[in-house]
Amino acid sequence: MPPLTSFSTYLSELNHRHVASSASTNSELIEALQNGALDVATVHVLTAETQSAGRGQHGRSWQSPRGNVYLSLYHPVHMPISGLLSLIIGLELAKMPVIQTLNEQLQAQGLTPIGVKWANDLGFYPTQEAHLVPSDNAAANQRTLPFNKLAGILIEPVTKAGRLVGVVLGIGLNVQAAPKLTTQTSEGMSYQAISLQDINERLPLESRSASLPDLPMLYQQMSKALMAAMTRFEHLGIEQPTGHTYYLDSFLEQFAMMDALSGLRLRVTQDYNNEEKVITGIACGVDTHGCLQLRQDSGKISTLFTGRIDVIY
Repeated sequence: MPPLTSFSTYLSELNHRHVASSASTNSELIEALQNGALDVATVHVLTAETQSAGRGQHGRSWQSPRGNVYLSLYHPVHMPISGLLSLIIGLELAKMPVIQTLNEQLQAQGLTPIGVKWANDLGFYPTQEAHLVPSDNAAANQRTLPFNKLAGILIEPVTKAGRLVGVVLGIGLNVQAAPKLTTQTSEGMSYQAISLQDINERLPLESRSASLPDLPMLYQQMSKALMAAMTRFEHLGIEQPTGHTYYLDSFLEQFAMMDALSGLRLRVTQDYNNEEKVITGIACGVDTHGCLQLRQDSGKISTLFTGRIDVIY
C-alpha cells in the first residue's frame, strides 16, 4: 500500500484518512463526526486495508480480507434520505472506469455485465436463463440462481442533537479476494461473493486487463462516483418541488440499462409482524421513489420497499 502522501490531490481535498485496520469504517467515521473530532459541515473519507467488525445491511457482518476496498464517505445533507440514494450510488459506482472496462469485455464475450441489484448491491446473475415464463410447477419455483455479489452499499444517517446533519456512504468492493460467505454474512440468501480479479480471470486471455487498478486508484474512482451520486441526489431534491422531472427521468433511464434484476422472475420474501409474506413475479424496474416494481402473474404491479430477493426459474 503506497504511503498516504502519494494519494491523489483529489482525495486530500476530501479530507481522506487511511488506516491499516478499522473495526468498521462506517462506525469509526460516524463516531468521529458525532463526538466533534471531525467537522460535520465538510466531506470526509476514511479507508482501511481491513476491518475487524465490518458491517453490511440489516446487521449482517461484512468479511474484510486484505486486498479489497473498504471505504466510507461522509457528506453533509440538507434533505431527507430516500430509497433512491442507494440506487443512484450503485449506478455511479457502475460507471467507474474499472467496471466499465470489464463490462465492455464481458459484453463482447456475450457474458452478463456487472449491474446494480436493488437495493444495495453491485454484481450479476451468472446466466440469462432466468428470463422464463411463469411455471405451474411448484418445484420449479424453488430453484434459485445465485447472485454474484461484487460490492455492497451501506448508507447511514449522521445526527447531532437529534438533527440530521449528513450521511455516511459505506462501500465494500471485492478486488483481489472474494470472501467465503457464512450463515452470519448471507443468512441463507442466494448469493455468493465475487471479486474484480475473479471476473477478469473469466475472460479469455487476450481480453483480460493486464492489471487491475491499485487500491489508491480505486479509492479515487470510488470517491468521485460517490460525490457524483450525492450531486445527483441533491439535484433530484431541488427539482422535486418544481414539478419538473428532468433529473429523475434521466436517472430512471440510465438505471434501467444497469438493472441487474430487469426481466427476471423473482420470489420476494417480506416480514410482516414476524410472519413471512411471499410474492412472485417479474421484475420491471423501480418507481420514482426507488421501490422495486414486480409484475405478478395476475398482471398486478406490486411496489416493494423492502424484501429478500431470490431469482427463481
